[in-house]
Amino acid sequence: MIQIATSVQDAKNILEREELVAIPTETVYGLAGNIYSETAIKKIFETKKRPFFNPLIVHIDDISKLDQIACEVPEKATILANAFWPGSLTLVLKKKATIPDSITAGKNTVAVRVPNHPLTLELLKSLDFPLAAPSANPFGSISPTTAKHVADYFSSTLEMVLDGGSCANGVESTIIGFENGEPILYRLGAIALEEIEAIVGPVAIANKNDKTPEAPGMLSKHYAPKTKIILSTNLAASINDYPNAKIGIISFTNQNVPSTITAIEILSEKGDLKEATTNLYAAMHRLDTLNLDLIIASYFPNNQLGNTINDRLLRATKN
Repeated sequence: MIQIATSVQDAKNILEREELVAIPTETVYGLAGNIYSETAIKKIFETKKRPFFNPLIVHIDDISKLDQIACEVPEKATILANAFWPGSLTLVLKKKATIPDSITAGKNTVAVRVPNHPLTLELLKSLDFPLAAPSANPFGSISPTTAKHVADYFSSTLEMVLDGGSCANGVESTIIGFENGEPILYRLGAIALEEIEAIVGPVAIANKNDKTPEAPGMLSKHYAPKTKIILSTNLAASINDYPNAKIGIISFTNQNVPSTITAIEILSEKGDLKEATTNLYAAMHRLDTLNLDLIIASYFPNNQLGNTINDRLLRATKN
């Protein structure tokens, strides 16, 4: 039976046995294991049913430990780390030889970040090793933003969820790599691209890669509910296209929808993109429990975190 608890000591004991613990972060819950234990890393991939070609993110508790993970840190990477760590930014950097190839899918780069959650930072400080922690969900499914989401996925296969409450940001980290010292966006996330460009200037955008991704989160299909989901520029017209379907709606703000709609999730009554981002996955989880025929999501504004929400919804439609 899975344990949902707040004991950092219990989590530490389990991780030191080369087992896995789900940990809270400000983005989503992660499925964590010792980066130097091949046993633990194999368990992460097997528990998630994640393909081994998809790299993992390494979590450290302070920027001062970055030199244990990366052997080359471009100037703009340091600027970004100082600006956003602890926080929802992952940097892809040239890895030290001590970082196992199983973490990086055989690449010479490693994804690394400092999460911004007090329980997980306390846990990381107590350990003699960093943690690899992809999202704590089966591969391709909706990422978890509560301990219950994790327990619903892994009640019989995971020993413990370190319960840190609901995730404050609600979507995964933004991932930035570097080519010739210049930043390149690998994944939209909880920090808007505009915020990053305000600090380091223009950022190139990498294409999604389903075969040999340079970083986690680059696959075109991901973050998907079991229920079929479509994106719409006109909710009323899309609803009319499915006259006999049991439909759930995901909307940015309040919209008039027919009384025949089974459920509607309004992500921000006040039209706040940050609030909408925080609420996105929890809304998807709720709708996915209702045995709907279809989820229809409206497009969000194409700016700031609206781009992140549209990215997640677009990838969810590829089911």
